[in-house]
Amino acid sequence: MDLASYADLAVDLVNTQHPSHDPLRDLEGLQALLLHRPHLGGRTAHRDLDAMRDLRAELRAIFVSAARGDAEDAIERLNILLIQHPVHPQMTRHDGQDWHLHFNEGGSIPDRVAARTAMGLAAKIGSQGIDRLGVCRAEDCGRVYFDTTAKGSRRYCSDLCAGRPSVTAACHPSAPRVSVPRRPARRSGQ
Repeated sequence: MDLASYADLAVDLVNTQHPSHDPLRDLEGLQALLLHRPHLGGRTAHRDLDAMRDLRAELRAIFVSAARGDAEDAIERLNILLIQHPVHPQMTRHDGQDWHLHFNEGGSIPDRVAARTAMGLAAKIGSQGIDRLGVCRAEDCGRVYFDTTAKGSRRYCSDLCAGRPSVTAACHPSAPRVSVPRRPARRSGQ
């Protein structure tokens, strides 16, 4: 199981946000997001769009908190997602591969995406540190990224934004800076 690919899905999902063009405005956009992840696809319904947009906001809040240096808030938000969307691992074999670990395929598409992206982020943070989550510093960009540089020096989502920070509207028509949503209420007993 490649948890890094699920962390990448978290980045891809967050970076779909844009006020003038939201790929999650219709079912075709949701299906396009999951096109290269057929194990997460299936029948989609309009209620899935709302749930995916909510998940996108929750994931963005994790990146924003981490980029602000508020690790406690970022981890608390991530832990809430992990509790709300537990994974159910199982051993499986397919396509000529030997037994290996997979997540159970039960639940709605948004639930499966939430569980996997939360696990992917948790694994990435656990192995590389929370300070590797970032939000592009180019004006009016706001895309999120994982800093994979050796010294943790990345500040922009792409070379295009790094090279032309004043022209970011042309380089990435997505994900403007938005406010961090309020933290979900904790369930009793947590």
